[in-house]
Amino acid sequence: MKFLIFAFFGGVHLLSLCSGKAIYKNGISKRTFQEIKEEIASYGDVAKAIINLAVYGKAQNRSYERLALLVDTVGPRLSGSKNLEKAIQIMYQNLQQDGLENVHLEPVRIPHWERGEESAVMLKPRIHKIAILGLGSSIGTPPEGITAEVLVVTSFDELQRRASEARGKIVVYNQPYINYSRTVQYRTQGAVEAAKVGALASLIRSVASLSIYSPHTGIQEYQDGVPEIPTACITVEDAEMMSRMASRAIKIVIQLKMGAKTYPDTDSFNTVAEITGSKYPEQVVLVSGHLDSWDVGQGAMDDGGGAFISWEALSLIKDLGLRPKRTLRLVLWTAEEQGGVGAFQYYQLHKVNISNYSLVMESDTGTFLPTGLQFTGSEKARAIMEDVMSLLQPLNITQVLSHGEGTDINFWIQAGVPGASLLDDLYKYFFFHHSHGDTMTVMDPKQMNVAAAVWAVVSYVVADMEEMLPRS
Repeated sequence: MKFLIFAFFGGVHLLSLCSGKAIYKNGISKRTFQEIKEEIASYGDVAKAIINLAVYGKAQNRSYERLALLVDTVGPRLSGSKNLEKAIQIMYQNLQQDGLENVHLEPVRIPHWERGEESAVMLKPRIHKIAILGLGSSIGTPPEGITAEVLVVTSFDELQRRASEARGKIVVYNQPYINYSRTVQYRTQGAVEAAKVGALASLIRSVASLSIYSPHTGIQEYQDGVPEIPTACITVEDAEMMSRMASRAIKIVIQLKMGAKTYPDTDSFNTVAEITGSKYPEQVVLVSGHLDSWDVGQGAMDDGGGAFISWEALSLIKDLGLRPKRTLRLVLWTAEEQGGVGAFQYYQLHKVNISNYSLVMESDTGTFLPTGLQFTGSEKARAIMEDVMSLLQPLNITQVLSHGEGTDINFWIQAGVPGASLLDDLYKYFFFHHSHGDTMTVMDPKQMNVAAAVWAVVSYVVADMEEMLPRS
């Protein structure tokens, strides 16, 4: 997943924006904001029914149990792997058995990279086995590995200042963790910047808010015209240890071996299911999460939870016998971790109908206890979303914050479609992100119940309102 810095946006009310004036629908509308406020308020009983079913009723813990069955059966689901394709086929059958409509697979082409065997050993000043995880799309080392002295830096600026020292060495980045969006640049660009100054390989301090000697993997990117060098993440603890050693002018030598290899792109699928709209079936509210993961842990948190509360949202609505006016479409993306590869191909295929998309939603920052909804859209749409979120007062989750986003829905948001993402405890999220620790042990069934209720209420109400969300 990718994440942008967010800021609270509050104090905008429907009446203060444009009381008594028309709202957008294909440029024409006779409805006032007050009428829309009243329409949203009329969904109070429906919202309570969804909350009761998800949190207290027969559906409680269902999303957790469904997720546990998949990840315990299949395990991690790396792009291009047999595990991912097995998971897609299982989900295709699950969605059909759940009674959802128009269940189908949309073919796409996705990357296929495998890490192979990998190891790192500090040879000087003492023997120490270093825990590593190769970064996605990295090349491997020669079979005998790379043995070289280490240069430790804390920033790209320091690397540039010490460029003359880097040639023929392994660059170790010990950058401080500020937040994910600022710190992740060292993972994505670290190899390129090290290669520009002649390094043989790079090792990146894991982008994590907490470490218990756990490396955290993720995608990295090469650059045309710059030599490709092997790159991996190391633990916070080892990065800090080598930084202390270097500050004492102690020579550090590491032997790095990586069997990573990139294969030709392979076939995969985005998985789709719907509740067809009763009045405007051509119009769509899209709810989503990604089914792929990295090849460590179980991919339970990133993004099994997001994918399964998205499925749960449709299940809850179906179980209550509800059918919104416009179509609710569930999409389980493939190859998100490689940069939204499956989602981009979905966008290319469906963007011809972009005017029919009222809202695109993605949950990809965990399913811990939600704190609110992030939203990107016009001020009028934001004001509507604030009233929609007020329906979740029974759960005390009503905030609407800025910067709704997600790797898989950003294509639509950048083209002007309103977008929303679930927000919860991000500090905790990055304890486990892209690591061996991303397992069902991280997940809390009660918190998933609440997240699913939020997701279902928001998606249903926006899909059932008489008019689409207004755009800028």
